Amino acid sequence: MQNKPDSFSIKSWDRDDRPREKLRLKGRSALSNAELIAIILGSGSSRESALSLAKKILAAADNNLNSLGKLSLAKLMAFHGVGEAKAVSIAAALELGRRRNGEDRPDRFRVQNSASAYNYLRPTLGELAHEEFWVLYLNNSNRVLKQEQLSKGGITGTLVDIRLALKFALELHATAIILAHNHPSGTLVPSEADKQLTAKFKLAAGSMDIKLLDHLIVTEKDYYSFADEGLL
Repeated sequence: MQNKPDSFSIKSWDRDDRPREKLRLKGRSALSNAELIAIILGSGSSRESALSLAKKILAAADNNLNSLGKLSLAKLMAFHGVGEAKAVSIAAALELGRRRNGEDRPDRFRVQNSASAYNYLRPTLGELAHEEFWVLYLNNSNRVLKQEQLSKGGITGTLVDIRLALKFALELHATAIILAHNHPSGTLVPSEADKQLTAKFKLAAGSMDIKLLDHLIVTEKDYYSFADEGLL
C-alpha cells in the first residue's frame, strides 16, 4: 500500500500558505474563494487536500459563487471527501452570504424607478429555484416600509391572496405597493395569469386609495417591469 503524499495534508504546508493561518495573519480578503471553501471543508480526503477539493468543487460551478450556491446537497456530496456535514456547511455559508447581501440595503430604501426596485429585490428573489411572490409596501415618499413574502410555490407558479396583501398594506399605512415574483426558468415574458393578477391587484388596491406602482418579474440577471412596458 502506498503512503499518502505529504502534500495532501495542509499541515505540511508553510504556515503562511495554510488557509486558516493566512486568514488570521493577513485578513479574510487575502484568501481566494477556494481557500475560504477549504476552511469550511476543514479537511480533504485520502486523495487530496481540502484546498484541492475546494478547487474541484468551484470548477464544477464554473468558479462562480452564485452557481455554487445553487448546487444541491446531493451534487456536493458527489465529490469524494464531501459528506453530508460538509455539504450542509457549504450550503449554509453561501446562504449566509446571500442574506448578508440582502441586508446591506439601507433602512427605508427609496424606490426611484424599476431598476432601483429590482436592485432591492434581486438578493431575495434572483437565485431561487422555485417561484415566490413578494410585495414591497411604500410610504408617500416611495420609501420601503416593509417587504413581505405573500406566497411560495413550485417551479412554475404560486397562489396569491390579494386580500392578505392589502390587509398588510392597511396595517402598515402604506400608500403604494410594488408586486414582484421570480421566474426560475429565466424567462422575462409575463404569462396571461401574471397579467390578470396584476389587473386584479390594481383594481383592488385602487379602491383603497393604494397605488400599484409596478409589478416586476425578477431573474438573477434581469427583470421585466409592467410599468415600463405600459401594462399598468
